[in-house]
Amino acid sequence: MQRAGRHGRQPPEGGPMENGVGQEPGTPEPPGPAAPRAPRTRPRLVFHTQLAHGSPTGRIEGFTNVKELYAKIAEVFNISPTEILFCTLNTHKVDMQKLLGGQIGLEDFIFAHIRGETKEVEVTKTEDALGLTITDNGAGYAFIKRIKEGSIINRLQTVCVGDSIEAINDHTIVGCRHYEVARMLRELPRAQPFTLRLVQPKKAFDMIGQRTRTGKSPGEGRVASGKETLRLRTQGPAVLEEGPSPSEEEAARRVDDLLESYMGIRDSELASTMVEVAKGSPSVAQLAQGLDSVLGEFAFPQEFVAEVWAAVCHPKGDKE
Repeated sequence: MQRAGRHGRQPPEGGPMENGVGQEPGTPEPPGPAAPRAPRTRPRLVFHTQLAHGSPTGRIEGFTNVKELYAKIAEVFNISPTEILFCTLNTHKVDMQKLLGGQIGLEDFIFAHIRGETKEVEVTKTEDALGLTITDNGAGYAFIKRIKEGSIINRLQTVCVGDSIEAINDHTIVGCRHYEVARMLRELPRAQPFTLRLVQPKKAFDMIGQRTRTGKSPGEGRVASGKETLRLRTQGPAVLEEGPSPSEEEAARRVDDLLESYMGIRDSELASTMVEVAKGSPSVAQLAQGLDSVLGEFAFPQEFVAEVWAAVCHPKGDKE
């Protein structure tokens, strides 16, 4: 006499057995407690990290956004999260092509660049554009990502890529987004000197005196495609996803170039978000509505929105 299975149903004669429980051929396993799986929206992944100027290697896990990432790094090295200016991936150098943006490859090594010396620089705005490209770390600090060759700022040797802008004319801008800082600098009157208070990243001995390069590459701020990555978001939890395809990387690069041209900022995560919105928008008008609902605080001008739509949806029609 056969005994009933755990759900009171007897297996048929000669029926398959799995884990000691009978099953009818061709039917799914009877419902039961499923093995718990780590939710993909809150992954518990372990990353290795160091302070860029030199430190032992630490291990961090359990973060879902940039602020939590900084808090985890600060905890490992017994510093305040506000000491961290920005992070680079797989290099201790102030290399803006390796800047941690919205995605971290699962094999990436994180280097944290912390506050070094503070300096004040007097600048006279003899042209409308200073030659600065601004980005921010997602946690309250805006810093210099690029200095244009031959520009006003380029002639000031004390100003370097990677310097955090702490104040403009003694007005603190800590907590401001990069586009707000870029707007403040654009609106400064010409021919009137102003003062920038800058904080440079702390440097190791072999990095002292390094101004850093200002060039860009098509993969700036992005992880390699084809690999699973942890995507960090300004709002909401991090998610595991496949790395961007080559076409998505190229579209994001074009949008990032437009951000720099129109607004004086670079932001790979912002560019990727705009690409996602543009791909779901069949027209410029609908893209404008989508960007306004997701990124309304930027108040993008209509001509810029049209350029973004063309860059993403009709790249062959781009004008260099």
